Amino acid sequence: MTESALRRVGVGVFVLALAAPAWSASTAMDFRQAVETALHQNADLQSMQARIAQARAGVARARGAHFPKVIATMGATRTNDALNAFGMKLGQRAATFNDFGAGQFNQPLPGVLGVAPTNLNQPAPVNDFSTRLEADLPLYTGGKLEGYASQAHAMLLAAQSGDLAARQQIIDHVLQAYDGVHTARAYERVASKALQAARSQERLVANLTQQGVVVKSDLLSAQVHLEDVKLQQQQATDMEAQAMDALHVILGLPMDQPIAVSDAVVVGMPSGTPATWVPQAQASNPQILALRHQVDAAAGRVEVARADLYPQVGAVARLETHDANVGVGAHSYTVGAQLTWTVFDAGVTRSAIDLAAAAQAEQRDKLRAAEDKLGMQVRDAWRRAEAAQREVGMRALAVQQAEEAARIVSRRYADGVGTLLEMQGAQAMLDKARADLVLARSQINQQRAALRLALGSLTVDAIKPAPHAAPTP
Repeated sequence: MTESALRRVGVGVFVLALAAPAWSASTAMDFRQAVETALHQNADLQSMQARIAQARAGVARARGAHFPKVIATMGATRTNDALNAFGMKLGQRAATFNDFGAGQFNQPLPGVLGVAPTNLNQPAPVNDFSTRLEADLPLYTGGKLEGYASQAHAMLLAAQSGDLAARQQIIDHVLQAYDGVHTARAYERVASKALQAARSQERLVANLTQQGVVVKSDLLSAQVHLEDVKLQQQQATDMEAQAMDALHVILGLPMDQPIAVSDAVVVGMPSGTPATWVPQAQASNPQILALRHQVDAAAGRVEVARADLYPQVGAVARLETHDANVGVGAHSYTVGAQLTWTVFDAGVTRSAIDLAAAAQAEQRDKLRAAEDKLGMQVRDAWRRAEAAQREVGMRALAVQQAEEAARIVSRRYADGVGTLLEMQGAQAMLDKARADLVLARSQINQQRAALRLALGSLTVDAIKPAPHAAPTP
């Protein structure tokens, strides 16, 4: 197996690190357990759950705004302010003529009219213990409350779609890491066969050298080739260790915690054709759904801004008590309705509507661009998945051809009619063919997963254990 082929396995091995809880089991970890481990306490998913909780709270808040708001207030006041002191006495139903300075009206007219009543202007301190129960009910808001409710509901749906998209992304990352381990092990098996062949060649050349059939330089060349293959074998072993490290990272497990990986998996090809997949993806892809709900939320913001063009009508009911001591001595009530209408604001409301409408148009354009890009992604992923499937068949034939060529060239060299360079070249072609077959097999899962990710159908149930172990190339 060539060094370049070894490097190519790294493409499907390393993935983004995502936090996850520790996992331990005495049995091998299958793919479903790996996904559950990655999803359990993933930081991105926790953040998304917090967004969903915020959106749910926003929905509850928007719904609650349609109902009366009841406020209870209790207070205690002591004042000698003339206006407030007299008002408190009125609230307590305790005002008297003496509060108007009746005792000072003892002069003849018209001079008495110029007397400033002391009790009214300079009252003694008054205590007031008050309670108030007030209910406000919006009767008509020009559609503002409905706009808030529509916006909150759309944001909740967008958050839920974002959560689904994040989960499918994590499944894809786990698949890359899990499949990367099996791919690395397949490369290691290829390297083992290459090492076995190199040792066999070295023994053959040594025997022919002892018989005087070939020169000693051939033996030295065979020994150098053997050492080079041993190095490649070590590189393949290191590649498996790196793949296991990547799996630890994606699962959030300590690097020193052993993992026994279960059987390989295969991603099922979705049913249908590209003609049906594009509309399916546009209807089911969670990222597209999130954008669509964001457009709806933007429409709600337009509705809220437009509500300021219309009158606002509300009703109020209030019950109050006032007492000079702790208690509820004097009662009063107030009921009423109020209409508020901004008839002129120098275009502020219109500007707010235009701003919200422009933001909605921007979101709509983003959605349209994403839908167009998604259609291209679906078709491209399908073509790549089909190409990967065809490539596996072609690479399998190439392995058979390379095996036969290596056998013939080895026989020719043993019979003294071939060169060592030809034999080593044939073996190198065989090693490369086997490595290419491993890479082609790994591409099938990756491209099918990309297609399902675009369709919004990448779930654990879509990824099954391989029906049988793939034969070693």
